[in-house]
Amino acid sequence: MTASVQVAIHPSQFPENVRRDLLASLRTRRVNHKFHYDSVKQTQKWLALHEVHSPARYDAGLRSTYDLAFAETAAQIKSRSVQVIGLGCGGGQKDVELIKQLQARGKKISYMPCDVGVAMVLVARQAALALVPGKDCSPLVCDLATARDLQNHLANRNPSLVTFFGMIPNFEPRQILPKLAALLRPKDFLLFSANLAPGMDYAAGMKQILPQYDNPLTRDWLSAFLFDLGVEASDGKLRFTIETGGLGLQRVVARFHFRHSRRIQVGDREFSFARGEAIRLFFSYRYTPARAAKLLAQHGLKVHRQWVTASGEEGVFLCRRK
Repeated sequence: MTASVQVAIHPSQFPENVRRDLLASLRTRRVNHKFHYDSVKQTQKWLALHEVHSPARYDAGLRSTYDLAFAETAAQIKSRSVQVIGLGCGGGQKDVELIKQLQARGKKISYMPCDVGVAMVLVARQAALALVPGKDCSPLVCDLATARDLQNHLANRNPSLVTFFGMIPNFEPRQILPKLAALLRPKDFLLFSANLAPGMDYAAGMKQILPQYDNPLTRDWLSAFLFDLGVEASDGKLRFTIETGGLGLQRVVARFHFRHSRRIQVGDREFSFARGEAIRLFFSYRYTPARAAKLLAQHGLKVHRQWVTASGEEGVFLCRRK
C-alpha cells in the first residue's frame, strides 16, 4: 500500500480564492494561466503536449545545453546542504536532472516542488523520490501570480536554488520579476529558462516558432478550460496571433472567438459572451538573451552565467541578487 503524502496548500489556492480568480478571468476575458493545469485531465493533456512539442523532442542540442547548465550551476554552489525550490515544477524532470548534478558534488538536497495543481506537484515529487527521501520532499500548491507572502512559505535555513523552468514567458515581466527577486536571499540562486525568438531578426524568429503553439494538442489543452465550463467546440474558434507586448517584447497569444452568443454559469454568477467577442486563454512571451538580461537588471537580478541552445530557441540563466 502506498503511503499518504502531505501536500501544503497556500491560501492563494484555497477554494474561495480560486473562485475569485476564476470569476475575474471570465469578467476580464483574460484567463489566469493556472486554470489550464487545474485538473488531472488538464495535467495529462499538458504532459502529452509537452512530450510532442517540447523543443527537447527535436532540438538535439537542448539536452546537452541543460546538462552543461546544471553541471556548472552545481559547481557554483558551495553550501553543503541545498534546498531546491521548483517553481512551476511541471513534471519535475528538469529539477531531477539538476538534483543529480548537485548530489554528484556531495550536496544534501531537500526539494520543494511548487505548482498550481495537486496533480502536478505529486508527479514532480514522485519523479524526485528516486533521489530524495520522502521526508525531504515538501510539495506546495500555490499561485505564484497572486501569492503575496510566498517567501515565508519557501525558505528554510539552507541556501536555496530556485528553479523556474519554462514559466517566465507566461507572466507579465513587471509582475513576475519583482516576485522572483523578493524570493532570493543573498546566498540564494535563481536558475530559470526562457523561450527565445531565434536568429538575429526578432520578428522572423517569432514566426518561426508559431507552430509550436498553433497545433492540435495545444488547442485541445487550452480549449479544455472553456469546454469544462459548458462551451461547445461549435461556439467559436481558437486563433493564435503574434502581438507586441510591453517592454519591447513580442508574444504568442491564443484567443477563443465566439461565433454566436454563449452564457457561462459559475454557481450563482452568469457571464454572457456575445457573438464576435473573444476571451484570451493564453500568452507566451519570447525573449532574447539581451532583452532578458536587461529586464532582470531592472529588478535587481544579475545574470552570472547563461547557456543558449544552438537553435537559439531556448536559454538558461543563472542569476543572483545584485
